[in-house]
Amino acid sequence: MRVIKRRDFTGDRPWAALDIEAIDGATVRLHWTDQPYLWHVNDGPEVFTVLDGQVDMHVRDNGVERVIRLEPGDVFHAESGDEHKAEPLGPARVLVIERAGSI
Repeated sequence: MRVIKRRDFTGDRPWAALDIEAIDGATVRLHWTDQPYLWHVNDGPEVFTVLDGQVDMHVRDNGVERVIRLEPGDVFHAESGDEHKAEPLGPARVLVIERAGSI
């Protein structure tokens, strides 16, 4: 058993991760970042929950880009094949659950 205080985790680089658990082929990780992530498409579903800060989630749907502002407590769910990019507005901490080995 352990308790993880989100504000106690600060990475030494953007998108640094604290591995929390691996469950049936999925990983649960706490990320710290202050820089955008690259456009990508996961090979499985992804659940992305903002714990601290704000994140603009850029998504492309049929070639049309839109931006969704995520606040603490907001959850973004991407299906396999959904193109997206996360851009924090300053430092942010996010909890990500996705298939092990996903980018």
